[in-house]
Amino acid sequence: MTDLSHPAPSLPLAEAQAIARERFGVEGTLTPLASERDQNFRIEAADGPGFVLKVVNASEPREQSDFQTAMLDHLAAHASSLSLPRLRRTKDGQALAEVPAAGGPLRVRMVEWQPGEPLAKAERTLETLTDLGRVLGELDRALQGFIHPGALRSFDWDIRTAGQSRQRLDFVADADKRALLTRFLDRFDAEVAPRLPGLRAAVIHNDANDWNVLVDPAKPGRVAGLIDFGDALHSLLIAEVAVACAYSILDLDDPIGAAAAIAAGFHAVYPLREEELDVLFDLIAMRLVTSVTLSAQRHDKAADNPYLTVSEAPAWALLERLDAINPVFATAILRQACGFPAAPGSRAAIGWIRAHAKTFRPVLSQHPARMRKGLVPYGDPTNPMTVASAAEEPEKANAWWDAHCAREGVDLGIGPWGEERTVYTSPMFESRFVAGTRRTRHLGLDLFLPAGTRLFTPIAATVKEVVIETEKLGYGCLIKLEHAPEGCPPFVSLWGHLAHEAVSRLKPGSRLEAGDLVGEMGSPKENGGWAPHLHLQLSTALGLTATEILGVGEAPYLPVWAELFPDPADFAGVPPETFHQSGRSRQEIVAERKRTLLPNLSISYQEPIKFVRGEGAWLIDDRGRAYLDCFNNVCHLGHAHPDVVEALARQARLLNTNTRYLHDNIVAYAERLTATLPGDLTVASFTCTGSEANSLMLRMARTHTGRDEAIVLDWGYHGTTQALIDLSPYKYKRKGGEGRKAHVFEATIPDSYRAPADWPVEEIASRYAESVAEQIAEMKRQGRAPGLFMAESIPSVAGQVFLPEGYLKEVYAMVRAAGGLCVADEVQVGFGRVGSHWWAFELQDVVPDIVTMGKPIGNGHPLAAVVTTKEVAASFNNGMEYFNTFGGNPVSCAVGLAVLDVIERDGLRANALAMGDYLLAGFRKLQARHDVIGDVRGQGLFLGIELVTDRKSKEPATEFARAVNNGARQRGVLMGTEGPHDNVLKLRPPMIFTKTDADLLLDVLAETFEEVAGR
Repeated sequence: MTDLSHPAPSLPLAEAQAIARERFGVEGTLTPLASERDQNFRIEAADGPGFVLKVVNASEPREQSDFQTAMLDHLAAHASSLSLPRLRRTKDGQALAEVPAAGGPLRVRMVEWQPGEPLAKAERTLETLTDLGRVLGELDRALQGFIHPGALRSFDWDIRTAGQSRQRLDFVADADKRALLTRFLDRFDAEVAPRLPGLRAAVIHNDANDWNVLVDPAKPGRVAGLIDFGDALHSLLIAEVAVACAYSILDLDDPIGAAAAIAAGFHAVYPLREEELDVLFDLIAMRLVTSVTLSAQRHDKAADNPYLTVSEAPAWALLERLDAINPVFATAILRQACGFPAAPGSRAAIGWIRAHAKTFRPVLSQHPARMRKGLVPYGDPTNPMTVASAAEEPEKANAWWDAHCAREGVDLGIGPWGEERTVYTSPMFESRFVAGTRRTRHLGLDLFLPAGTRLFTPIAATVKEVVIETEKLGYGCLIKLEHAPEGCPPFVSLWGHLAHEAVSRLKPGSRLEAGDLVGEMGSPKENGGWAPHLHLQLSTALGLTATEILGVGEAPYLPVWAELFPDPADFAGVPPETFHQSGRSRQEIVAERKRTLLPNLSISYQEPIKFVRGEGAWLIDDRGRAYLDCFNNVCHLGHAHPDVVEALARQARLLNTNTRYLHDNIVAYAERLTATLPGDLTVASFTCTGSEANSLMLRMARTHTGRDEAIVLDWGYHGTTQALIDLSPYKYKRKGGEGRKAHVFEATIPDSYRAPADWPVEEIASRYAESVAEQIAEMKRQGRAPGLFMAESIPSVAGQVFLPEGYLKEVYAMVRAAGGLCVADEVQVGFGRVGSHWWAFELQDVVPDIVTMGKPIGNGHPLAAVVTTKEVAASFNNGMEYFNTFGGNPVSCAVGLAVLDVIERDGLRANALAMGDYLLAGFRKLQARHDVIGDVRGQGLFLGIELVTDRKSKEPATEFARAVNNGARQRGVLMGTEGPHDNVLKLRPPMIFTKTDADLLLDVLAETFEEVAGR
């Protein structure tokens, strides 16, 4: 913590001048500078910008001084494009000069003076603040990988310890101010602090306040430099942005918009993560809480130090403003500024509503399609209805409305979303975001009809709130419904200005089915004093209460409100959306497939699906129905991942060619890919498919060992070429297969669930490994020896079989002892799907000689790879060239790099592990209710549920599994069945799978099991 017992040094000016001259060789005029802990002097030299002489506080440990030196040297080498302080070393080359003093030796540092004007004195435009974010992003990007023992310190200004400000509340005399701080602290402790350990940490500047940021007066909008690295430390990366925001947005009309500009500038050069942006608003506030409480604590110790109090008054003012802002709205602005959805799932919900609106039940007893004459320009200041409402004379508005309808033949009046409303003039509509601005843009849909008009929910819902607002021009009776339809993240609909009859009829938790009555339009006496109408609004921010949902918003933030509170016109059928189907019908495609394609090309599901679009975890069919994709592990990051699509398009626009030409992408990708693998797996080769990768592996193994003999696991599958079919019991033992070839030796699949009951658990791995030993012994009897042992790291078509612990370690040892190679087929299970590791073979604590991979490697793009050791690669280099026209081309490697970027950037391994644990817990709860579930297994997002007719005999429940598979499909969730008896539900959701997705999957499984069990 900061040591308050050591005040700033007080070296006399003359002695400082002598030190500058004698130790650093610098002559000039010295002027004292303000500082919190150190003593600083500006030296104005005759030539050049001059220097700053810093006398270090005696409380600062030597390692922290050395840390600053190392950091400045690192930045000088790696951030040369930035204007940052450069060290001036002593005449004898030291970064720090030690000089004698009365209280003990002092350490003195000198850096070059940075020209520019402090941001505190300049105009803080959005352009300038965006550039500040850019500078900080480039600074922190240059500091990636830099660390020093001095950076690991305890410090009051470390934002992770902001909760300790509570200990300083007694120094704040004003009770209202203490209460204000307590509200921020309570929220921080309860909702924010627990999330911080999961965020990225790095060495950061940590003090980009508006006095440490310099701008160039000659270049408006550009940051000239950054000074004072005395508060640098290892802390949260997002703290860099939060600190800059806390001081740069003081006294601005739109502080959140200013903070968004800084975050966007940072994000443009050093991408932030959603979870970091989700705490940014709170961290900005907590930096200010730290500042004002430290200032209060130190006031009696350094009351005359202006450095400590320079921002105290504006900090209190900003805290007051932030206290009045709902964090959900502020965070939405920050998220959208960086390109993320304003709220998690908001864009998906909007897309689902648009795609499915035609299937909705009407809000009114008659469908709103007849509203072509219903538009009323409610925001027009000359409109008598507007005038009457603004004057709080609803009876006049009603009379006008009746006359207007009779004259124009209007059945229904509509107040559209986004319309500017002049009626909103009271103080309650003043913006809390932008000073001097009113909230004038309507964020709902108004439907005007007579009082008593009955209103119905278009889709099923759960009642969340029933509220009565008694204030004039309030909502009157207000109902909040939550919708969780298949294929859509949950969202909320708000129904305002209703009659009070709903209070006695609806209770929180009540279930409404599509078409059920919600309420009736209220009369002016009970609807807040308005002409009878429905205010219908949607919200994708589920955490908001009914009264927190904004009915009216500021024009500058309309794009944000459009995601948080999307236009409900589609939801209400205004106007109805027509579903346009493109291409051929499903029946036509099926018929044409039979005519023009191989007849043994299979189609999934009893009722085939035609998909036309994919987005994230969802597949959308030609009729607009969305399906949660829990099966297609090719799209590892979700369908049409924007980063992958952009990487593909960007490189495709530039160049695509074969690997006989030089290109950066192939070597960059090889470096990145092999870095994820353990041991001596350092040599990569690229192909287009997993089958090609396994075929190349087979050539390598045969060349290296001189043997064709291979040991495989029963029910294994390794590819589509004939050589791989011969190594795939899943193919050669089934219909149309030719049986096992003489060079193939088949070991028992090590399925722990189906191990003999008398095998001790601790011996299961060894007992199954004996089967491999038997194959090696049989080879020896035939005068043969294994060339390779090949196994999927988690046998998939065998039924999601997780190998017993220690199995591969035993098998690899005996295969290598016999001169064979060990091959891990990771085509289905690699790239972090198991969560805890990049590769599933790592679960067994082994390192193969060769690893093959495909499917998820390119998120749907045809790309695969083989990675092996230098020894195997050298033996394969036998004079015969290996060449693959498309393997490793620039476009494919750009895609591969993007996949790795997203996995690492978005923490998808951790997400896979967390979501897998969550799903497994849910599956086990389902297992407790259904005896047909014999086994639940998996790790990360590679999961299986084995169904049996009897848990003791373990007889496969094949038909039940197929019924569940098709039943889930009917409910909008895709999965598969695998195993020798097709009795294992196979689940491989994308790595971006969320808890919302998981809950939907669990709900669908629960419903489907109940349905199938009840037949």
